Amino acid sequence: MVRFNETLPRERARAMNAVVLAFVGDAAFSLYVREGLVCTSDYKTGTLQKLAAARVSAKGQAQLCERIEGRFTEEEREIFLRGRNAKKPTKSKNASVAEYNISTGIEAVIGFLYLVGDYARIDELFAEDMQ
Repeated sequence: MVRFNETLPRERARAMNAVVLAFVGDAAFSLYVREGLVCTSDYKTGTLQKLAAARVSAKGQAQLCERIEGRFTEEEREIFLRGRNAKKPTKSKNASVAEYNISTGIEAVIGFLYLVGDYARIDELFAEDMQ
């Protein structure tokens, strides 16, 4: 049985399909952004939704990637590239193919870090750029 917030061994998470990592990373990043907005502002939910949507969108993640990609470890870079280059089952409606590919790479990294329980590394990578 799997428990909420249960971590996986690094080797098992590394072996996962990059699109599966991105699936988890999408949810984890959305929660990370929403929690950050709620804890640092006093906006109403409509404003919070607009701010969160701009950050978690493929365009927002592609812009974020430009700022943080240089901070990736070798392992994170490899996961990012696997996610970016993976064949995806869907297409983005509101972003270019390049932006969508980059966002999938970022989400794969986040999914990997989340699954292995390296929340401090998620903060290290993203906290400064989420203000």
